Amino acid sequence: MADKSPFIVDADWLQAKLGSPGLSIVDASWYLPAHKRDPRAEYAAAHIPGAVFFDLDQVVDEDSDLPHTLPSPRTFARFAGSMGVSADDTIVVYDGPGFLSAPRVWWMFRIMGVAEVFVLDGGFDRWKAAGRPVTAEPTRIAPNVFHADFDAKRVVSLAEMREILATASAQIADARSAGRFVGTDPEPRQGVRGGHMPGAHNVPSTSLSENGELLPLDRLKTVLEQAGLDLSRPIVTSCGSGVTAAVITLALNSLGHGNNRLYDGSWTEWGGLEDTPVVKGRD
Repeated sequence: MADKSPFIVDADWLQAKLGSPGLSIVDASWYLPAHKRDPRAEYAAAHIPGAVFFDLDQVVDEDSDLPHTLPSPRTFARFAGSMGVSADDTIVVYDGPGFLSAPRVWWMFRIMGVAEVFVLDGGFDRWKAAGRPVTAEPTRIAPNVFHADFDAKRVVSLAEMREILATASAQIADARSAGRFVGTDPEPRQGVRGGHMPGAHNVPSTSLSENGELLPLDRLKTVLEQAGLDLSRPIVTSCGSGVTAAVITLALNSLGHGNNRLYDGSWTEWGGLEDTPVVKGRD
């Protein structure tokens, strides 16, 4: 087994490639209100040269009441093209700490048909602390045509999630913190119940990285298996609003587990309904 995920690149690799034709760098930083960080303001103050800003609160399905709902392929293509990104580019996505929101945008590009998309190991916080090149200059963008090839099978709807739970046809991996999973910590969104889906396995997204770096493959496998997941069976990933679920998705794909899907509505949808089964504590 290779030591590191095939879906990450390190800072040395990216710095050597800066300015290369066909390379798109995407700042996908996003934070919860508790983090007290403004990703767009931070991008404007300093970003990797050539990076464009991907706003996870804006690139969404405008007809959905849920946060971060996946946009249609047409809408995604419009946003990506306006950022100057092509589906044929080599795309490197980063966020501040390393593995918070960047995997979500990595996943979005992948299910929209991009083959060469990676996450920057260590994130921008480490890049900047190491004295690597940063700029406040706005990136010059030449609008592009992005051709989306959407893989709808990778996304789970509410109706499908109900069926999966009823039939136990797939395991559920929940990326929220342990306190939110068992229902002792409040949910950050009003009207959303605490707890988890019956039978779900808790894999906090923070358990899959260390000091901003994705864990080596052997340790990723250990974390997932110790959470109770059988890596030979189908898995659906979930979280609060579909963002950090993609950290588990990244870990699974890094291990060669291709039979996984992401529940896009995640806990905001499930916990916000009155007729969905919810368990508190450890079932």
